[in-house]
Amino acid sequence: MTTSVAAVVVAAGRGLRAGGDIPKQYRTIGGEPIIRLSVRLYSVHDEIAMVQPVIHPDDGALFAQACEGLVALPPVLGGASRQASVRAGLEALASRAPDIVLVHDAARPFASPALVCRAIAAVAATGAAIPVLPVTDTVKIVDDSGRVQQTLGRSRLRSVQTPQAFGFASLLDAHRRAAALGRDEFTDDAAIAEWAGMTVEVFEGERANVKLTTADDFARAEADRMMALADVRSATGFDVHAFGDGDHVVLGGVAIPHERGLHGHSDADVALHALTDAILGALADGDIGAHFPPTDPQWRGASSDRFLAFAAARVRARGGEIAHLDLTIICEAPRIGAHRDAMRARIADITGVAVGRIAVKATTSERLGFTGRREGVAALATATVRLPWSAA
Repeated sequence: MTTSVAAVVVAAGRGLRAGGDIPKQYRTIGGEPIIRLSVRLYSVHDEIAMVQPVIHPDDGALFAQACEGLVALPPVLGGASRQASVRAGLEALASRAPDIVLVHDAARPFASPALVCRAIAAVAATGAAIPVLPVTDTVKIVDDSGRVQQTLGRSRLRSVQTPQAFGFASLLDAHRRAAALGRDEFTDDAAIAEWAGMTVEVFEGERANVKLTTADDFARAEADRMMALADVRSATGFDVHAFGDGDHVVLGGVAIPHERGLHGHSDADVALHALTDAILGALADGDIGAHFPPTDPQWRGASSDRFLAFAAARVRARGGEIAHLDLTIICEAPRIGAHRDAMRARIADITGVAVGRIAVKATTSERLGFTGRREGVAALATATVRLPWSAA
């Protein structure tokens, strides 16, 4: 039986300690809002069936812009506390009844896909599990006057992260019981689970999975990110397809009415093919034909978004990110301008890259060559990716 896993991404706070004129979850790291990084982690993860964002009532426009192109359920509005916001997310998922739910703070944008996998494996075995790290600093209890009252032994102390993972029905029941009794003091979901009588296990967290709270946190995160992804690579991809019978062409994942179609083994989307090859080239990972041979009948008529999504996933699997995608479509017809933004949005949806990092251009060949004779369409793409040096 397939287990359904949902993720609740909590982003309803104000984040005032981080400074700036917008809530911290909408500030950027590497040019991308941190809420986008958190939502994307789950929206592209193979083991996550649905993502439920929870936002502040005033942040609808900010969220829509920050997470454009990502696959997630419509956001629900949070409450006055983190506990109330999590419950709002759980209630929104109740009709879908997933088996497992992961609760993640949007202000932790650097959690890895491997951590998500560990969370799912841990909760499947135990019913409730949280990521932790050993405490390395000495911890003291201090009274209101600033006097040390007690020094705690570190051997059994752990700092707690998200995603925290639970059986969905059990966590929803615990939240409902706490709300009914007016118990609103819980600062994380593990505390509610403990109060409700659940046994909570731990699994290994990640040092990089920091929570961004202050302005200094953002400065350090940006510096750390640039150092970690210092291997910057660019590569090109090129593809051509001839016109054949048909009444539309597919370019950039968008169907465009036309007097002829493009001929190819798949859907002949030259734009997505060129982008796929550019990304694979930046990874030095072969080309589209090596991974999806035209001699293999399973790819006959296939939608090319599968190829591009595969290439983007190869970047993430190596701990990297796509920094920019640039696409030029070369043809006399059809006209591309009216479809440019739809293509950018579709490419963003497929790759998980922000629309602002995707460029789509079009040109003719001044009636020269096969494109000038209207015999087909060509596409040239450039991909820039950032990888950890260890991925070389």
